[in-house]
This record gives sequence, C-alpha cells and structure tokens, in this order.
Amino acid sequence: MEADTWDRISRIRQWLDDETAQTGDGDRLLLRVLKIGEEYGEVAEALHGALAANPRKGQSHTWDDVRKELCDVAVTTLVALATLTEEPEKLFDERLRQLVDRITPTAAKTG
Repeated sequence: MEADTWDRISRIRQWLDDETAQTGDGDRLLLRVLKIGEEYGEVAEALHGALAANPRKGQSHTWDDVRKELCDVAVTTLVALATLTEEPEKLFDERLRQLVDRITPTAAKTG
C-alpha cells in the first residue's frame, strides 16, 4: 500500500480522535470496530439493491454503489487498525505477506 494511503488513513483517524466525544481508549477502539459492521451492512444493502433482491424496493442501488461501500469498509477497517497499533502499515504488510505465502506454491517460494 502506498505511503500516502497510510497518511490519509492517519489523517482520518486523527480527525475522528479530535472530533468525537471523549471516550476511553477501549471505548474508542470498540466503536471503531463496530463501525466496520455498520459499513458492512451498507455493502449488503447496496448489493441487495443492485440485484433488485427486494421486490418492494426494486433496483435501488448500482454496482458503483457496491464498490463505493466496499471502499468504505476497507477504509473503516484500516482506521480501526491504525487506532489499535502505532504501526498499522507494518502489521498490515506482514499479515498480507502471510496470506499470500499461504497460496503461493512451494516451488515458487523456494525458487
């Protein structure tokens, strides 16, 4: 992930820290993690709307809406990670590497 992505995530986290009501650190983290669930719900709503899965509402969303909401989930998750650790870039990169290593064939790892 590019450095400016993490700079932007840090700016959002700092803005949230500055603008939200004073809560304890545990509450702040809890609320940031719960926000991921809220954003996921918005993805599900957009997906139902794009598929016109609710006959009462019809096609209420587009695939662009689904993509936008997925980005919101990603950003919200990265903000929560940046709230939990002072080195979110390092933690994210290490975890991403582990996940890719799981799917990389053994021959490609050694050669």
